Amino acid sequence: MNRKISKSIIPNTATALNIVSGFLSLVFTSHGDYHTGALFIFIAAFFDLIDGLLARLTKTTSMFGVELDSLADVVSFGAAPSFLIYQSFLIKYDFWGIIISSLLLVFGAFRLARFNVQIEDIKIKLDFSGLPIPISALAISSLILFYHNGISVIAPFDSTIIPSVIVLSLLMVSNIKYNTLPKINKMDFTGKLILALISIGILVLISLTKGEAIFYLIWFHILFGIFRYLALKIFKNENSVEIKVNK
Repeated sequence: MNRKISKSIIPNTATALNIVSGFLSLVFTSHGDYHTGALFIFIAAFFDLIDGLLARLTKTTSMFGVELDSLADVVSFGAAPSFLIYQSFLIKYDFWGIIISSLLLVFGAFRLARFNVQIEDIKIKLDFSGLPIPISALAISSLILFYHNGISVIAPFDSTIIPSVIVLSLLMVSNIKYNTLPKINKMDFTGKLILALISIGILVLISLTKGEAIFYLIWFHILFGIFRYLALKIFKNENSVEIKVNK
């Protein structure tokens, strides 16, 4: 008897490869190969990106896929970066190193749980409330990938690690809005042209800096979200005061 294979196997396979990549990151990190461990977090992010695209292309978006994706993210973007930053740097702080590095895993899990319960329509992707866990993981892994010399994180980046871990963890459970990827099929020609030019510019910048620009682009995205949130708060408060004065 022939069984019809569901098209959902395509995006689910990408999600499975996300999980495998996260596991491989843990394996290489445990062996002291921190650069490869960081690289596999980037590979996991690639599979995390395409699994949603594949689900939409095959029209197999489902709550099962959402839950599976979150479970994969806990491994690849929660456990893997927490273990990476602990083994590569925070291990020297003993107990406090364990506590601080675990924040990425714990707050990342809270972030994913909140995201899942807030979904009303899985076919509509709204802006993210709080920093997405893959961005947090990439911020940590890019730091190790470009600024770890095989022994420790080089100065002055070593002094930023503990504050960075704490800030990233808090951002994940914050109410700061971060935009989803633009929907190309809903953009006009001008929008597509601008997006293409920006993408080419970013690729050239990454190529010229031998990848190092990735670290700064990730942190620019993170900080831009914070500054935009604060600016909107100030603007809103000023408008509120002005309305009260006019009344």
